[in-house]
Amino acid sequence: MRIEEVLDLLDEMIDDAWSLPLSGGRCVLDAAKVRDLIDDIRANLPIELKQAKAIVADRNEIIEGARSEAAALMRKAEKKAQALIKEDVITKQAQAHANEMLSDAQHKSREMKQAANEYADSIMSKADECLTESLKEIRNARALLKNQQK
Repeated sequence: MRIEEVLDLLDEMIDDAWSLPLSGGRCVLDAAKVRDLIDDIRANLPIELKQAKAIVADRNEIIEGARSEAAALMRKAEKKAQALIKEDVITKQAQAHANEMLSDAQHKSREMKQAANEYADSIMSKADECLTESLKEIRNARALLKNQQK
């Protein structure tokens, strides 16, 4: 069932509930049925929420992968630099090349980290919008329930 359908059932349950005399509009509801409906609402929360949680969990893995790749590139650059430095004739060229490789590795590392952060932010933003909409629907349903109890 969709969240709206579950909320309609909850609304009907309140309409059909026994009113307690002299209780200020309070009524008797079957707690098990209400909990079942709440469980249905939770089960039908948007898939984007689950995806956002997975993205947040994967974010650290993505960043760690970028760091590992950058570290590997830096080690490779350092090894290459060491090999080139051993040759006296091209010492200056080797140093310049090593610095360039190191700079490239650092630049790639920053780009990968930024891309991972932007991707995670995009997914979390979508989830935020979806959750905000769901929260708005729930608040509206609660307001309806409160107004009907008056």
